[in-house]
Amino acid sequence: MLSVRAWRALAPLYQGGHLAVWRRAQSQAAASRLDLSGIYPPIATPFTAKEEVDYQKLEENLQKYAQIPFKGLVVQGSNGEYPFLTEEERVEVVRRVRRSLPAGKVLMAGSGCESTRATVSMTERMAGAGADAVLVVTPCFYKGKMDSRALIQHFTKVADSSPVPVVLYSVPANTGLELPLDAVAQLAQHPNILGFKDSGGDITRIGLIVHKTKTQDFQVLAGSAGFLMAAYCVGAVGGVCALANVLGRELCELERLCVSGRWEEARVLQQRLIEPNAAVTRKLGVPALKQAMEWFGFHGGACRSPLQPLADAEIQQLRRDFSSNGWLSGQVGEAGLKCGCAAVDGTQEPNVF
Repeated sequence: MLSVRAWRALAPLYQGGHLAVWRRAQSQAAASRLDLSGIYPPIATPFTAKEEVDYQKLEENLQKYAQIPFKGLVVQGSNGEYPFLTEEERVEVVRRVRRSLPAGKVLMAGSGCESTRATVSMTERMAGAGADAVLVVTPCFYKGKMDSRALIQHFTKVADSSPVPVVLYSVPANTGLELPLDAVAQLAQHPNILGFKDSGGDITRIGLIVHKTKTQDFQVLAGSAGFLMAAYCVGAVGGVCALANVLGRELCELERLCVSGRWEEARVLQQRLIEPNAAVTRKLGVPALKQAMEWFGFHGGACRSPLQPLADAEIQQLRRDFSSNGWLSGQVGEAGLKCGCAAVDGTQEPNVF
C-alpha cells in the first residue's frame, strides 16, 4: 500500500487525467519500497520433444521451488533461453508463473530486447502478465555503439515508461558488453530504477557500484553463485544464481550464513559451490544446467535448437564437478533418480523435494 504522503502527492496527477504520469508515479513509488534481498533462481524453460514450451513440466518445477525459501523467481533470464522464445511465449511463461507463485514472492521478468521501442513494449506486457519488476539486459547487437550515452538513454526511456520498477542487467559473457560504471551510477538516480544484477564477477567493480550508489537506495544482486559470498561482503543484497535451479536450499543457506555474519561456515559452503556453478554457467552453460536439474529431481530436459545437448564427455565432466564436491553420490542413472545431496555439514542425505 502507498503511504498517505504518497497518495496525496499522486492524487492531483490522477484527478487531472494524466494517466501515464500517474502510472509512472505508481511504479516509482513501488520501486522505493520493493525489497530485492534474497536468492532467486533464473528458471529454465522446459520443452517437449517437439521443442514446444512444456507448461506442465514448468508447473511441476514451480511446485517444487515453492518449497524452497527463495525470495522469488526470475523468469525469462538467460537461463530461460529467452532469445529463442517468441514474444507470445515469453509473456505466457510469465503469466503462468504468476498464477503459481506463492503470495509474497517476487516475480522479476526479463523484458530486454535489442531496440528501446521493443523493450518498452515488452516491459509493458511483462507488467501486464504479473511481473513485480523487470530485468532489462543491455542491448548488444551493435555493441560497438553501445557506449554510456546510448545505454543511459535506453534504460532511462524504458524506466520512464515502465509500469513496474526496473532492474539493470549486465551479463558480458553473453552480450560481450559490460554496463559501464558511470552509466550505472547515473541510472541509479532514476526513481524507477531499483537495482542492478551484475553477472560479470568482478568483485572490485561490484563493491564500487555499491559504494557509488549508497545514497540512492540502490540494490545490487550477484549474478552467479560462484561469487555470492564475496558479493555479500562488499554490499550486495542477494543473488540471481543459475545454480539455485539445482541447489536452491544450499544457496539460501549460504545467504543465511552471510547475512548472519557466520563467515567461516559460509566460506566452506561457498567453496563447495564454485565448481558445480562454473560447470552450469561459463563452462558448459544451459544444457548442463538442464542436465543437472534432471539429476536433482527437476524437469530440465532438452534445450531449444540451436543449443545442443551435452556430449558424453561433457556429461561425465559435469558429474565429476558435482560429485567431487559432495553434491552427488553413487551412480547417476539415465533418469537422474539415483542421486544424493550432501547436507551443509558434509553428511550424505538423499534429495528430498
